[in-house]
Amino acid sequence: MSCCGQYEVSAADEPHREWRPQIYRRCTDVPWLVIFFVFWVGMVFIAGYTMTVGAAEWLIYSYDSYGNICGKKNSPIEGASLSGQDMTSRKHVFFLNTCNTDVTDHKINSLSICVSSCPQEELNGLEEIKHFAQYNGSYLCLYSLNISDYTEPSKAAHRCPTLPVPASQSLPFFHHCVPQNPACYSHFLLALIHMINASDFFQLIITGIIMSKEYIIGLCFFAVALAFIMVAVFRYIAELLVHIFITLVIFGLLFVSGVLWWLYYDKLHDPHIIMETEMENTRTLLGFAIVATTLSVIIMVLTLVMWKRVNLTIQLFRMASNLIQDVPLVLLQPLWTFLILALFWTYWVVVLLSLGTADNAYVIADDQVEYRPVYAIRYMWWYHLIGLIWTSEFLLACQQMTIAGAVVCCYFSRDKHNLPSYPILSSISRFFKYHLGTVAKGSFIITLVRIPRIVLLYVYSSLKGKENTCARCLLKSCQCCLCCCEKCLQYLNQNAYIATAINGTNFCTSAKDAFLLIVNNALNVATINCFGDFLLFLGKVFIVCFTVFGGLMAFNYTRDLNFFAIPLIMVAFFAYLVAHCFLSVFEMVVDVLFMCYAVDLATNDGSAEKPYFMDKELMKFIGKSNEKAKRKSGSNERNEENNSYVAELQPMDTDAT
Repeated sequence: MSCCGQYEVSAADEPHREWRPQIYRRCTDVPWLVIFFVFWVGMVFIAGYTMTVGAAEWLIYSYDSYGNICGKKNSPIEGASLSGQDMTSRKHVFFLNTCNTDVTDHKINSLSICVSSCPQEELNGLEEIKHFAQYNGSYLCLYSLNISDYTEPSKAAHRCPTLPVPASQSLPFFHHCVPQNPACYSHFLLALIHMINASDFFQLIITGIIMSKEYIIGLCFFAVALAFIMVAVFRYIAELLVHIFITLVIFGLLFVSGVLWWLYYDKLHDPHIIMETEMENTRTLLGFAIVATTLSVIIMVLTLVMWKRVNLTIQLFRMASNLIQDVPLVLLQPLWTFLILALFWTYWVVVLLSLGTADNAYVIADDQVEYRPVYAIRYMWWYHLIGLIWTSEFLLACQQMTIAGAVVCCYFSRDKHNLPSYPILSSISRFFKYHLGTVAKGSFIITLVRIPRIVLLYVYSSLKGKENTCARCLLKSCQCCLCCCEKCLQYLNQNAYIATAINGTNFCTSAKDAFLLIVNNALNVATINCFGDFLLFLGKVFIVCFTVFGGLMAFNYTRDLNFFAIPLIMVAFFAYLVAHCFLSVFEMVVDVLFMCYAVDLATNDGSAEKPYFMDKELMKFIGKSNEKAKRKSGSNERNEENNSYVAELQPMDTDAT
């Protein structure tokens, strides 16, 4: 069985194991894969149960005072004689007393019924209400009152709307009939807004998703288009961007220093400066000028000293561009990841809607029905939230592992002009066969850190305005520490996945090996992170900002009563995930190439026995080549054949360094 395969080295060599790319391979972290599977069994159970008891239609059509969902065929509720009505053609909610509405317990204190259309003109008498029902098919009195009795005051007294009935128009938000009379309109709108503001924040999130789903989907695809543009930019002008960034930083600091010195000189020779405060300002300018000049000199010296490492970043960007050109399917990995994430998010939102509407019906006075939440079910959304974070991180980690496996396969190939066939498919095959448990473990670690951050954010928002300065500072400090911890773990996880792709070891062993390799190449890592990752971060900021700007424009010019803060936050979140998926391709390829480069230097010395795997341009850049081996052997032709020999790296002797 391949999953239980052994390392291709002897057991005696295992305690002294060194980096042996693509030699180790067996299943890793299998218990974590089992835990992830069991967790998803719980996710499926919650989805099945809540979708049977939930009613997401409430968020679109709302319901009347008798438990009937407008726009849907309803089932009867025991004890409520007016429930169970067929409201397929009645999609609008009409209040019998729209000009005198108050809010109690998040509900408008007026009887409401489902109608097929809202009255477009003011109705001043019962005859007009009856005429409107006959010619428009919209019955504005209670269901228990026959249309023939509409004109009998004794029967219509408490069953028909209060006269006069103002002209109204259906509101897309909640599908309520809103009166157009200025006095009634303002009173009703204030009551409706008060009800919405006092409603459950959880309900607001769900409603925002429902009402803005088209905008959210469109803006997500807009973010995908921007991500493709940024990948193309980094593909063709990465080297130029690095030089532009360094030039802008140096010249920017020099410009600031020059301006500060000029201002100091101008203040120093100004005869009108006689006040002590103005002299203090002059001394302050001198201090800032000295600091800016010192920083400029330090940055310039560091740039000159680290220019070779800056060039290493450029070389890695060049190699990443060449590899993407040779293996263009790498660029499609974010697309598949995005599609899978989109399907998962859709599933997650559908279950969330069911969780938010899992209420029980209770019959109250006058045969009316009130829906009350089943809190035991609704609190399942915490489990559902953990599933969102863990599964999203799992899918993103799958992309990282796939790209890492493909890049490792190409780098550790002797013949750079004849790369292995289908490296992406080979990487996916190895990943699914051996390392799903490693990805599940790594993504769970990120989830463990992110959940406390969400809890702290919830506590902070709940106590806003009530906590003292010390508590607020403590909460923010904890959030900051957890955020830093999460960033460090994400970086360590990514390098652990790369080490797993190279050596085939479990998560903990790979994380340890990757950490030691990073420590031994700390300066190179700092340079790559400083220049490379910053440019990619700017690309992510560009995508998120332009997507949010587009969403703001779209929501701002929508005249419906819509609360677009929640959808806009969701758009920003999805845009960042999209940007992270796509631009992480270039970032991931560069990081994997650096790890491979570091492993190559650690395991080989350029001799005939242990030639480098890096391409000739990179060997020429680092000043190391196989000339040493050529001089030792005295046969240039033979060494060139050894260097171009198409073979994979063989296991090293245990005493090799």
